[in-house]
Amino acid sequence: MALPTRFKKDNELYQPLADINVTPLVDVMLVLLIIFMVTAPLLAKGVKVNLPQASAAQPINQKDPIVVTVGKDAKVSLGGDEVSPDALIDGIRAMMGEDQSRVVHVRGDSEAVYGEVVAVMDKLATNGITHIAIMTNSRSKTGGAARGPARGAAPAAPAPAAGGAAK
Repeated sequence: MALPTRFKKDNELYQPLADINVTPLVDVMLVLLIIFMVTAPLLAKGVKVNLPQASAAQPINQKDPIVVTVGKDAKVSLGGDEVSPDALIDGIRAMMGEDQSRVVHVRGDSEAVYGEVVAVMDKLATNGITHIAIMTNSRSKTGGAARGPARGAAPAAPAPAAGGAAK
């Protein structure tokens, strides 16, 4: 099958086409997609801890949570930055700003001393921060504990504050 030819008025056989060649555009877009897929996991902030397992944990839908982490060495971190226990409340209040209804997610390493995690939660509750959730890993469907780091750690239902229920 012969391709149709285009003629100009002075009988030139070829003329330039005004069509866009999308092949280089697709190549560039695929390279950019791969770059973003590789770098996106590296942008995650936080301190790596081994979360304890819970089968009754219910995920909470919340964007941009405030995360407090208690490591196995009893060091407290706010987001990805280590803070002193005295500066913890001031840092949380600064992150909350006007929105006092934001939930604070407490992540305690499974090897951390239980008293240290409770002390952090008590400090939050006594300073008026009553929306507290404890982060855990969910158990598998068979009831056994999941091995390795969790892909989607879900916070448990908000824990009651000292002296009353969570609001």
